[in-house]
Amino acid sequence: MLQFDIASLQAWVGQFLWPLIRVGAFFMVAPIIGTQVVTARIRIILTLLLVIAIAPQLGPMPTVDPLSPLSVVLVAQQLLIGLALGFFLQLLIHIFVMSGQIVATKMGLGFASMNDPANGVIVTVVSQFYLVMVTLLFLAFNGHLVMIEILVESFAVMPVGAELGGARFLELVQWGSWMFAAAVLMALPAVTALLIINCTLGVITRAAPQLNIFAIGFPLMLTLGLCILWVSLAMTMPQFERYSAQALSAMRAWTGAI
Repeated sequence: MLQFDIASLQAWVGQFLWPLIRVGAFFMVAPIIGTQVVTARIRIILTLLLVIAIAPQLGPMPTVDPLSPLSVVLVAQQLLIGLALGFFLQLLIHIFVMSGQIVATKMGLGFASMNDPANGVIVTVVSQFYLVMVTLLFLAFNGHLVMIEILVESFAVMPVGAELGGARFLELVQWGSWMFAAAVLMALPAVTALLIINCTLGVITRAAPQLNIFAIGFPLMLTLGLCILWVSLAMTMPQFERYSAQALSAMRAWTGAI
């Protein structure tokens, strides 16, 4: 007859509880899975299935009294790790969203906004177009499988109970500047072309003041802006490959895998 004591029961529960917290926190903020179009019930089911699959492969978890202060520390630690790993991928997605915002503002489509059903915010139509395209590219390149692989690897290189220094989270914050720099760099060709068009319209206005620049400039900027977006789509794939490789490498480096 099987007999269970408190220590063995705590060890059995901890083997599934600590990975469950980290995986659940990751799926809360991860792209695609963490969006509002995926219901909380589906996220919970995916979290449970992944934990059941990987828990037997993980090493022994620390045995901690659930009512002790140390358990609160471990819960906060696993939440922070899961949220931090998902934050890297959110930076990748929002590079293209921010780039679309910049281009839309310069070409006169800043007022054309729509609700983003995935994140529940108002974005421009150009940003929504980039968001849908990047999401499809992320799935096509099996990015969802790579992010789950990195999450599982984090239990080996950053086990439950390992120390988390403040330098790790400082590095995480500093990666936010990478998102802004990458978005500006991606939007720079279109913004430069639109700036040249604006300068040309200014010269035309000075040469022929009788022309109504508001009646001519807006449709011209809109038409040429759409043409510039169409031409720049050829560079979206290389940029996505470069930025996604940087984001995934940053995830591995942050956990200490490389």
